[in-house]
Amino acid sequence: MTKKINWLILLSLLPLLTMAQGKKSFTLDDLLPGGSTYSQMQPRNIHTTWWGNQCIEVDLEECREINPKDGSKKTLFTLEQLNQWLGADKDKPAVRSCYNIEFPDGEQPHVATIISGKELPDGSRTQVYAVVDFTTGKRVATVECPADASLQDLAASSKYLAYVRQHNLYVATADGKNMAVSTDGSNDLVYGEAVHRNEFGITKGTFWSPDGQQLAFYRMDQSMVPDYPQVDITTRIATTYPDKYPMAGEAMHKVTVGVFSPASGKTVWLQAGDPTDRYFTNITWSPDSRKVYMIELNRDQNHAELVRYDAATGTKEAVIYEENHPKYVEPMHGLLFLPWDDSKFIYQSQRDGFNHLYLFDLSQTTEGNEQKGADGATYREYVKATQLTSGKWVVKDVVGFSTKEKSLLFCSNEIHPLQSNIYKVRVKDGKRTLMDNGEGVHNASLNADGSLLLDRFSSPTVARSVNLTHTKNGKTCNVLTAEDPWKDYNVPEISSGSIKAADGVTDLYYRMVKPVDFDPTKKYPTVIYVYGGPHAHNVDASRNYLTRGWEIYMAQKGYLIFVLDNRGSEHRGLAFENVTFRHLGEEEMKDQMEGVKFLKSLPYVDADRMGVHGWSYGGFMTTNLMLTYPDVFKVGVAGGPVVDWQYYEVMYGERYMDRPQDNPEGYKNSGLRPKAGNLKGKLQIIIGYNDPVCVPQHSLSFLRACIDAGTHPDFFVYPGDEHNMMGTDRIHLHERITQYFEDYLK
Repeated sequence: MTKKINWLILLSLLPLLTMAQGKKSFTLDDLLPGGSTYSQMQPRNIHTTWWGNQCIEVDLEECREINPKDGSKKTLFTLEQLNQWLGADKDKPAVRSCYNIEFPDGEQPHVATIISGKELPDGSRTQVYAVVDFTTGKRVATVECPADASLQDLAASSKYLAYVRQHNLYVATADGKNMAVSTDGSNDLVYGEAVHRNEFGITKGTFWSPDGQQLAFYRMDQSMVPDYPQVDITTRIATTYPDKYPMAGEAMHKVTVGVFSPASGKTVWLQAGDPTDRYFTNITWSPDSRKVYMIELNRDQNHAELVRYDAATGTKEAVIYEENHPKYVEPMHGLLFLPWDDSKFIYQSQRDGFNHLYLFDLSQTTEGNEQKGADGATYREYVKATQLTSGKWVVKDVVGFSTKEKSLLFCSNEIHPLQSNIYKVRVKDGKRTLMDNGEGVHNASLNADGSLLLDRFSSPTVARSVNLTHTKNGKTCNVLTAEDPWKDYNVPEISSGSIKAADGVTDLYYRMVKPVDFDPTKKYPTVIYVYGGPHAHNVDASRNYLTRGWEIYMAQKGYLIFVLDNRGSEHRGLAFENVTFRHLGEEEMKDQMEGVKFLKSLPYVDADRMGVHGWSYGGFMTTNLMLTYPDVFKVGVAGGPVVDWQYYEVMYGERYMDRPQDNPEGYKNSGLRPKAGNLKGKLQIIIGYNDPVCVPQHSLSFLRACIDAGTHPDFFVYPGDEHNMMGTDRIHLHERITQYFEDYLK
């Protein structure tokens, strides 16, 4: 009888077993960028750009106009036509992809730039920027620069091309001239490149005026900054090459800003005063191309000034706005002048505790009386300013203006901290209108006059949806709804929830990825994935709650993965982020341990098999957790970790920690070397051998401390890689990380 019952049970389970067996399993190549099958496993997407008011789909072989009424597409031109217009031989195409086209915003809806190469009679090559009118198939202009030029910046209105070569700045013209803006460029003296190590939202070093007739640019003197010796092992005898790395508390570079006129061939320097221990950020031109605005900070980064300069003379004309904070002020965005009123601009500030939009009116001056913001902040307005948005939520991104409606579109997390939704705000009175479905995470862009919005959307249950929305009435046309490419795979259960922070008040959000074929009666090894630092988050309401591919892979191998955004991470307000000020790692670890407490309350989590993994700031957190709570974490893998904040760069390090000489206790307590003797579990440290962000000195000094303390971490390096592993190295990296947990945690 027993045998008969068992046979019947097996028969009843057979359909379920067959179904499970029919589902596919993932490989790391499927799940990670750099994997051979990764692109095939992503939700279908389309590459789009705005060409004036037209939405263009850019494909390898052709460009198509998308009809905003019904989503239909019409071919505008093909790759073959492009090469014909460029006069290229059929067997020797000038361009091999429509992705080589740049479409300028605004007033030239039928003009675009095709970037190609050309071989000269002497065998050398040049880069060619061919500006073409696609209504006629004729070139409007051609600008060339050397093949080894970088950081090219084409002014759409004048067809002047700025570029950098061997740290010098040049401007090329359509009539074949190449003008040297500088001639003394070197590793010590850099022109036209991003400065301040790309902090404060700085991503470039050249800024064309709206009329394209003047070029503002950065000049950075870093001769006083020591060279960090990076090692090149590809030479017959290994050699070093210098990486200018200003460490916290040490000498920092000096930046000045010039304005070059191609017509006169002369440069005027902004008279900003002594650049020592100062930051010049967020350069913005006035719409009439006559003024330059810049946000300037002191080295302590607790006082910011918005300053206006005369572009023709470099004269400092006025301070428009000042902001102070007892911890730090962090301007990340330039000014946005209203397209319909040159006397008004939008400014972003966290002065009330959350990043919001403010409308400044240059036509109305004020006394500049000191006013109080949140958490000890103070500010002075020298022209009238009106707050456009407010609330305990943050403006995450400004999308652009609708000129017809005189409104501004932006993304915020007003609906929920994990979401990003698009709103329209009317400039005259601040009235807001939701422009999307109120769910998930939306990323958007606008056409030239702001009448059409391209909205890319995903949610925990929507892989990808692309829609065109009319900003006036909110009518939407679906352009793409992607199928989930994982539908035939054995995907683990992914969920999200919240717990209280260590302060007992603040909500923190987590993601949990349960093992494939989860059985609640079993106990599973658990890995906490952590980042924890500013300007990043790990959990949101996008596809699969932003789950990383490696988490899926680990769930396949029987692990539970837990990810928590602690205080100190982004998009939750200034107080949420700067609670870590002057003592990085402390509050973050307290919050992560609240996550551990929550995990231990779950019957299916094996508290004796708990691991932790993170990269960069997450590497710092991983190592710190292993050393501070050695009886909790059995295994850890720390990638590119900060070990001592004294070894980190000035701009980031001093913002959050002040200088070592001003905060010795904070640096001492956040340092990991003194804790080296606490290591009990298995810890593997992995770095790129040529990391210019968390330089190898961090990890090497920690290994020395462990040797002295008699503890035994493991260490692995990727020669030639920098802060992150790319391509197939990324696959190798995650194979190694996985194997470490397989060897010591499972």
